[in-house]
Amino acid sequence: MKRILMMMTLLLLVFVAVSCGPTPNIGSITPPYIDTGVDAEAWALIPAGEFPFGQHDHMTMVDEFEIMVTDVTNEQYARFLNEALASGAAGIGEVEVEAGESAWTERGVFGFYPGEPFDGFRHEEEIKAGDKLFMPLEGDGLRLVFDGKQFTSLDAYTNHPVTMVTWFGANAFCQYYGWRLPLEAEWEKAARGTELVDDRGRPFPWGMEIERNNANYYSSFDVFVKMFGKLGNTTPVGFYNGKEYNGYQTLDSASPYGLYDMAGNVFQWTGDDYPNQHYRHMRGGSFYSYQVDLRVWKYNSAGPQYYGPAVGFRCVRDVN
Repeated sequence: MKRILMMMTLLLLVFVAVSCGPTPNIGSITPPYIDTGVDAEAWALIPAGEFPFGQHDHMTMVDEFEIMVTDVTNEQYARFLNEALASGAAGIGEVEVEAGESAWTERGVFGFYPGEPFDGFRHEEEIKAGDKLFMPLEGDGLRLVFDGKQFTSLDAYTNHPVTMVTWFGANAFCQYYGWRLPLEAEWEKAARGTELVDDRGRPFPWGMEIERNNANYYSSFDVFVKMFGKLGNTTPVGFYNGKEYNGYQTLDSASPYGLYDMAGNVFQWTGDDYPNQHYRHMRGGSFYSYQVDLRVWKYNSAGPQYYGPAVGFRCVRDVN
């Protein structure tokens, strides 16, 4: 019995190490620039109406809205930072980062956030008014460079999704242009549409099954190895559009409304402010997720101060 328990413990440790291990070392990767032909400035109209929401396809209603066809790119976020710095909506310097009872100082881009109501629930931390970190100035996975005057994107990554952005930084981008982060229900409808197959909603944006060349996820993030002999991480927005790149054939994996990267590549922050917790939910999975976690109803969560090399976002806007 003791031997069995020891073996089970070792297996559990191996599982945790594999599933929760660090993302690949991406600090020295320089892939070539790849033009996917997908317009990162495009928006898609999502009509009002019901759709099958969640794993059990509960019919849920959303109003009409528009959503970005792709994730926000490094080039777009660099442009925002330069405009926000010039207008005084953002600053650069040391900013205190709070997470529960812990606090530390980071150097990065920051801006004011008005805070949120605090009810003292068990899994809730108070988010006070004050300057909040948008993005650090240093870190593995950062694809923007600040020369002391302005931000620019690394050439090879201009059309890759921006990463290393906190929820505050994602929210600030959307609000600066009069937009907002999508609610989870809005995000999911945009990802899966309304079609039912055998009384089931589609589990992936493109359909019922997933192949390795549908999306950038754990079993396929070596796509750059196949193409160029280099380790990969993020892929350009809209990469999985049915094109062939340097001998690598992708499947057209757009959602029913023409959205790309709604599964894999990077997690996407959503805008719901749940009253009993401080966590923010992220949808879509990332280049380091298993295929089961790319299903449209799955989510991850983190505090709004979190950032990482596998987290990005896109915005929505209301239709008047």
